[in-house]
Amino acid sequence: MAAVALEVSHATTAVEACCGHAGPGYASPIEAMAGPREALIYVTCVYNGTGIEKPDYLATVDVDPSSPTYSKVIHRLPVSFVGDELHHSGWNSCSSCHGDPSAVRRFLILPSLLSSRIYVIDTLKDPRAPSLHKVVEPADIAEKTGLAYPHTSHCLASGDVMVSCLGDKDGNASGNGFLLLDSDFNVKGRWEKPGHSPLFGYDFWYQPRHKTMISSSWGAPKAFSKGFDLQHVADGLYGRHLYVYSWPDGELKQTLDLGNTGLLPLETRFLHDPSKDTGYVGCALSSNMVRFFKTADGSWNHEVAISVSPLKVRNWILPEMPGLITDFLISLDDRYLYFVNWLHGDVRQYNIEDPSKPVLTGQVWVGGLLQRGNDVVYVAEDGKESQFDVPEIKGNRLRGGPQMIQLSLDGRRLYVTNSLFSVWDRQFYGADLVSKGSHILQIDVNTEQGGLAINPDFFVDFGMEPEGPALAHEMRYPGGDCTSDIWI
Repeated sequence: MAAVALEVSHATTAVEACCGHAGPGYASPIEAMAGPREALIYVTCVYNGTGIEKPDYLATVDVDPSSPTYSKVIHRLPVSFVGDELHHSGWNSCSSCHGDPSAVRRFLILPSLLSSRIYVIDTLKDPRAPSLHKVVEPADIAEKTGLAYPHTSHCLASGDVMVSCLGDKDGNASGNGFLLLDSDFNVKGRWEKPGHSPLFGYDFWYQPRHKTMISSSWGAPKAFSKGFDLQHVADGLYGRHLYVYSWPDGELKQTLDLGNTGLLPLETRFLHDPSKDTGYVGCALSSNMVRFFKTADGSWNHEVAISVSPLKVRNWILPEMPGLITDFLISLDDRYLYFVNWLHGDVRQYNIEDPSKPVLTGQVWVGGLLQRGNDVVYVAEDGKESQFDVPEIKGNRLRGGPQMIQLSLDGRRLYVTNSLFSVWDRQFYGADLVSKGSHILQIDVNTEQGGLAINPDFFVDFGMEPEGPALAHEMRYPGGDCTSDIWI
């Protein structure tokens, strides 16, 4: 730890000596852990697919326990159109620009998964009440790049914003690639070299010291946008690959076939320490956490690091239910990994101080199809039928399953939403989620020995929104977080 602190000190001094003061974010992940406690969270909220013909919106939630509006939505910014399906978000500038004193973390980028529209939100004028700055129209994106279905956005040290796109305007996966927006959010072109587009797209993370970017593969938009069909997996409409690119020039160097152990690889994260050459991808349908790593010859390889066994069940569409790992993250000190099983209903914490041998240190049940009171039961080896006990929070029965997660900078608080994607929400959880709306929970984290416990005093109920119940998805702090900031 002393070596890390010394490295941080040298980095900070170098920036100050060169530039007088630093740009956005923090000089290192360890320095970020000492940042201020979160007071606000921005949350993408969806009406698309719920039967409410209103635009999706960005909610601002008060997460300051000393505030009279603690755990309440204090502002709602509707976007301009109906039917967008806001999903993930990113910043115009983050810790990758820390050495640039002219860079400011001001604009939140909101890609619309279904309409292909991208909204740019100004959070600096009034952080508690963000405002719309610009709309990047899908026709402009398609005309200049051929891309559609934007998903993940990351800022680059150059000032550009890079957005993964999952297909072409007709929903074909083979049309996907990476969109570049300039610092004024004009369509600049595609990032990857011509002819170097992967077969599928989804998430990505870059690690400049290893001159590498790795992306994952969900599926063809024309398949997943209609709901999940297991036959589509057999038909080749869903991914099972990781794509290794040279950074920053965009040459596809290697394709890793994860096989049946890596079906539907989604969120992709390197360790935060930019010197490290390893990371993980959560494979939803296989319910495995797969570790990727650089080998002695400079190529990349992979292995299953954590496996969640399917549960034998009764009263469900299949005889076995996968956990369905839909999101995960890594604490800023690279000590703990957290992931969710959206269908089973649990949130897990693993110690990854040895990245190849994760150790389960915490687990808590916060929903799922197998919670007590539902029709579905799991069947143990001895034939005994059981369900999981899920507590009520402030008198509220928990709906859906744990989906997106966000961790406080210090690693002590984990926030959890429960909506995956409106059409899948309806398919798997029906009216219990879509008609009653989402919620956000907060889980207290033991960062010493490990362990998770639900905060009984925190509950944000999106079932009580003024325009009707909404589906809440990804969360961002105004000052950055462990799933949006990348260090170089």
